[in-house]
Amino acid sequence: MDDDYKYEEYSIDYSTYEDYLDAQITAQDRFYLEEDELARQLVEIGCRKGEVLSREEFAARREAAEQAKRAKLQNAPKVLASAGKDLAPFPFLRHLAAREEMVRNGKMSTIIFIRDKNQKGQEISGYIDYGHRLKIENFEPYFHRQKRLLPRPTDLSFFNWDTHHSAQNSSPNFQIIPDYEQGLLFKNTRDRKVINVDPKAEPGDNSKRVDVQTEEYIQVVIFDHMTRKKG
Repeated sequence: MDDDYKYEEYSIDYSTYEDYLDAQITAQDRFYLEEDELARQLVEIGCRKGEVLSREEFAARREAAEQAKRAKLQNAPKVLASAGKDLAPFPFLRHLAAREEMVRNGKMSTIIFIRDKNQKGQEISGYIDYGHRLKIENFEPYFHRQKRLLPRPTDLSFFNWDTHHSAQNSSPNFQIIPDYEQGLLFKNTRDRKVINVDPKAEPGDNSKRVDVQTEEYIQVVIFDHMTRKKG
């Protein structure tokens, strides 16, 4: 084991500098000195073979080791929520699964329009930012069919056809642009391109509309936007 590895290991294994010093104290030290505090002081001032980190060096290496640990966790491959699920009989869930990885890594932004009935039997509809939902929710229950993906008042848009309750909200990926002539428009916050969800209009640059044929919902339309950084 080389010294750098050993000290990085100390930085992670010992929560305090005192714990680190205690690890250098031998049984013989304790026998002759009788006091751990005195033994620590002798270790700290260098009365020990080999390099002993100063308090400042220990703090710096511990912080560096923690940062490396966090970076490793962030860069670790993420298991997709849809992985290993049998979605053959469920077209909508297959569409979600096919897009999950690209949406998670930011290569694609997807808006989902859903019209269906809630648990009270009320017809609701709305536009969902798939990427935002993936970040704030665990999608395993959806792919396990334990929950149904439905619009909420916190999504891009929501309308309850029975109570006439409506809501509109911009998200981290899309800004809402109300337009009296073209209807609801969504501007992608990454490349500033506008997605038009009007079925009679083209969806816009780098965007595609997909009408999903499924018995899972009354109506499902997916708008895919291939995102590019603003030039």
